[in-house]
Amino acid sequence: MQSDANPVEYAQKPAQEHAPLRTDVLIVGAGPVGLFAAFEAGVVGLSCQIVDALGRVGGQCVELYPDKPIYDIPAIPSCTARELVERLMQQCRPFDVPIHLDQRVMDVVQRDDGRWTVRTEQGMVFDAAAVMLAAGNGAFLPQRLMLPEAAALEERDVLYSVPRLADFAGKDVVVAGGGDSALDWALALRKVARRLTLVHRRSGFSATASSVESMKRAVAAGEMDFVVGMIGGLKAPGGTLQSIEIKQVEGVSERAADKLVVLYGLVADLGPIAGWGLDIRGGRIEVDTSNYESSRPGIFAVGDIANYPNKQKLILSGFHEASLALRKAYSYAYPEKKRVHVHSSYDTKLAERVQASATAAN
Repeated sequence: MQSDANPVEYAQKPAQEHAPLRTDVLIVGAGPVGLFAAFEAGVVGLSCQIVDALGRVGGQCVELYPDKPIYDIPAIPSCTARELVERLMQQCRPFDVPIHLDQRVMDVVQRDDGRWTVRTEQGMVFDAAAVMLAAGNGAFLPQRLMLPEAAALEERDVLYSVPRLADFAGKDVVVAGGGDSALDWALALRKVARRLTLVHRRSGFSATASSVESMKRAVAAGEMDFVVGMIGGLKAPGGTLQSIEIKQVEGVSERAADKLVVLYGLVADLGPIAGWGLDIRGGRIEVDTSNYESSRPGIFAVGDIANYPNKQKLILSGFHEASLALRKAYSYAYPEKKRVHVHSSYDTKLAERVQASATAAN
């Protein structure tokens, strides 16, 4: 890839040229599936470029769960989302794939020659033989805390994700929510916070049974607190959060809080992609499972954004989908060739690329 910086923090500046950037495949989404797709594109002999609306690579995994363990990646017993993204960046680095961040794709137009002109909101233009959507569920927006005083405290004391556990060390932390994300982060934060309180509007949860049981055991052991109620107010004299008010059946209580993590869930928004004329059902793009092509030939959907019977929302599934999609994309980039040229594990050219990349990194 085109950076020696920490892969997860890397943000390439948008190109200044107004001329279209020509590529075989444009990958929309720099999450794990998009990064693996970039590697696979190189393996089958396709050039590609990646665009992402976020300001760093890693997609929703790094934005929402950077330190959460992942257990279902083949040959990797356990790794965090951050570590997985770093390894994927290293894997595709031999193919020197450009990544353009802070670039929201707006419109796509198919020309008379069959290729696609794709434009971003920030003015970049791409000329691609095929487009691969690896954008998760589109843009995710957190359900925010609807209190007038919350906005001024956001990104400092009122948060909608947990970027680093270390930021909460030794602090009074309140987590609001009752889903998997809320319980998982409450359990993780209790290990570093001075005091951890989980607040949910009812005693039932929309989380997995194992997470609920773990939370109850932690409460019973005095490792964290659980309060049934709703966040009713924030007290922040001098612009710094000091406590929260909790509305309960028996009245209003107050609890000290340095940090409030609001995890009420996310609202998915496909944004401009919804207007591309694709077959979209339930916020996801219908695809042909033989090649993961959408209803518009030449546009593919892989990962969570793709939908088909018995769809499994797993990173592993997205890897498989991208691999098959790229083999069909090859026919659009090189229609004169009868079959895809696939490097084997022992391909000399691929081995040379990997070795050169490793040498440069050291």
